[in-house]
Parts: sequence; structure tokens; C-alpha cells
Amino acid sequence: MDSVFILWHVHEISDNQEDEKLIGVYRTEADAQAAIVRVQNKPGFKDTFSGFQIVVYELNKDHWTDGYATV
Repeated sequence: MDSVFILWHVHEISDNQEDEKLIGVYRTEADAQAAIVRVQNKPGFKDTFSGFQIVVYELNKDHWTDGYATV
């Protein structure tokens, strides 16, 4: 299985809203962790360190398999 590691930063900006930033896509989890170290002291990130999330995505696979409805 080939996978990539996607680094997000997510934090709440109001009661029902989150601010999501895609930091990058990396070959290894260690690369994603290194990216956190590079940005963790930058404005905004240093105040919301707990917002970093690393998500593993398998390549060559559909990740959204259902339709959608806009409400």
C-alpha cells in the first residue's frame, strides 16, 4: 500500500466554524513531523499548537465514494 501523510492545521474561530489549513503532503510521517517543527513557532501556529493533524491517505483509492447534497 502506497500512502502519503497530509499535514493539516485546524482550529476553532467561532462556535460553529473551524479554520483549516493544508500545510503539505509528505512521503513519510517523519517528514510531516519535521514540517510541524518548521512552522510551529510562526504567528498563529504557536498559539494553537494542538491544531496540527497528520492524516494518512492511501494512494490510488477513492476516498469520497458517496454523492453529496448542498443544503
